[in-house]
Amino acid sequence: MRGELLLHLYATRSREQPVQFDGTRYRTLTFLKDEDGLFSHLIFQDDLFFDLYNVVERSYDGISMTDVHGVTKLVNGAVERYTGIPREYFLGKSADRLVTRGFLQESVTAKVLAERKPVTVFQGGTNDQQIVMTGSPLFNDTGEIQQVVINFRDISELVYLYQQHLQEKQVNDYSGERAEHQDVEMQQISSMVKRVANVDATVLFMGETGVGKDVFATELYERSRRSEHGDFIKVNCGAIPMDLLESELFGYEDGAFSGAKRKGKPGMFELADKGVLFLDEVGELPSTLQVKLLRVLQDGEIRRIGGTKTKFVDVRIVSATNQNLREMVKDGTFREDLYYRLNVLPIKIPPLRERKNDIDWFAQHFMDQYSRKYRVEKTYSEDFKIWMRAYHWPGNIRELANLIQRLVITVPDMMIDVRHLPADYAKPVQDGGDNLLKRAAENAERELLERTFAEHKTTYEVARALNSSQATVARKMKNYGINV
Repeated sequence: MRGELLLHLYATRSREQPVQFDGTRYRTLTFLKDEDGLFSHLIFQDDLFFDLYNVVERSYDGISMTDVHGVTKLVNGAVERYTGIPREYFLGKSADRLVTRGFLQESVTAKVLAERKPVTVFQGGTNDQQIVMTGSPLFNDTGEIQQVVINFRDISELVYLYQQHLQEKQVNDYSGERAEHQDVEMQQISSMVKRVANVDATVLFMGETGVGKDVFATELYERSRRSEHGDFIKVNCGAIPMDLLESELFGYEDGAFSGAKRKGKPGMFELADKGVLFLDEVGELPSTLQVKLLRVLQDGEIRRIGGTKTKFVDVRIVSATNQNLREMVKDGTFREDLYYRLNVLPIKIPPLRERKNDIDWFAQHFMDQYSRKYRVEKTYSEDFKIWMRAYHWPGNIRELANLIQRLVITVPDMMIDVRHLPADYAKPVQDGGDNLLKRAAENAERELLERTFAEHKTTYEVARALNSSQATVARKMKNYGINV
């Protein structure tokens, strides 16, 4: 009750002189008029009032308060800064009237009263600001809403400040720890992952098996603010039996089925609360779970198996697939509405054979990693490096790591050479047909680029002349060592 009265008193911005009583200073304050036009008065301890006054008035966030009728009783100075509207236009007016007159886009108070829980709405501001208003209900002893307290924040400012913080943090935290991609297209993908790390939208990584989709998903989490508040939970939708996948994702209550643990078990959504849930091989989800996943994305709520209550979860969904989900939608094996929900930020990762410049870095990275692990010192011969760049790598980075690990363990010599390759790798190289054809095509491509670039000044002009994209031209020129 004391806090409620203080807020009412603050709304009047009274400056009446304090009175002395038993050694304590008190102040006579006047409330705003009620519906009958009557004033209310209160005598309140002077220093405590001004402590609260200073806290509210000096808050950088905007603060206002309305009654159950939506009438504004309190507004601090920050609201005026965010909205560009003098506070006098808010005080004593209902939210519906403010919406009608164009001061507000929508009434957060009305939504709070209807839903009886905190509600956030977006409200435009001055100078291209993106203002977010969060209304929180204040209940009385009988469980009825008595007031609604509203906070105003400038999201555009917060995002800018946090991005600056992340950039400074990444310089210290991630230097030398992540793949140093030499391929232009991969550098663009890495840049994209950094940009969307703190945007709470779904991300869909697409690409062949072994290209590093899970690595990028982990990096996205580690670069986001969610890494400070929640966990990264990975679920391989194709590795868990269909009859167990639902309980793993959503959890279950005590007695939900035979063999269920006492007191139940939280699912992956609950474990990932405030964090990221990574759904690998999301195309393997059965249709029944596709429906449930769609509901979580729409409502942000889950219900355990055997449970009767729903629970709100704050989870960012990141998924990955090596399948063509668009074709699966056409075939009717994947829900179209779920596809669009997951595909808000699509990122396609090219196979290793299309980014030759990355092979040298990953080969050395895995060599260093496994040499430390097995306490040996190994190097590559030049012929082996040439072979790695010519090989097709159907298993992508995963296959490269597997091969390097095997050779580090099994090769007795200090230098790993082509002759050390296992039989299933050596045979295509000895035959040489595929490699010779590939090298001939690469030579013709290199010569075409060199001739075209001699006639044009920029990669954009070369791309237009060859009916290609600038990114593709730049990547291939770098792969072939053609200097711009």
